[in-house]
Amino acid sequence: MDLKNIQNLIKKKYYHLDAKSGPLFLLAVLFEEVGELAEAVRKNEKDSIREELVDVLFMVLSLANLFNIELEDLLIEKYIKRDPSEKWDLPEKD
Repeated sequence: MDLKNIQNLIKKKYYHLDAKSGPLFLLAVLFEEVGELAEAVRKNEKDSIREELVDVLFMVLSLANLFNIELEDLLIEKYIKRDPSEKWDLPEKD
């Protein structure tokens, strides 16, 4: 199953709730999930990291659905076909 299909399934199942909740609520939940992911990473708890990554992805897809934005094509264009990593401020390796 590709990302586009997953996003559509999430929209069918949760859009009615997301529309009632609104974008600021969804954004607050996304921030909460990112905080939980940060804590799991800090503790290096692999199972928790996996779970929190899924929660973050779900919230990103829910926000995208609320704004009728399909993410798969842009994700592929921006990060697979192109390579923005040269613009990233990465630490120098010794």
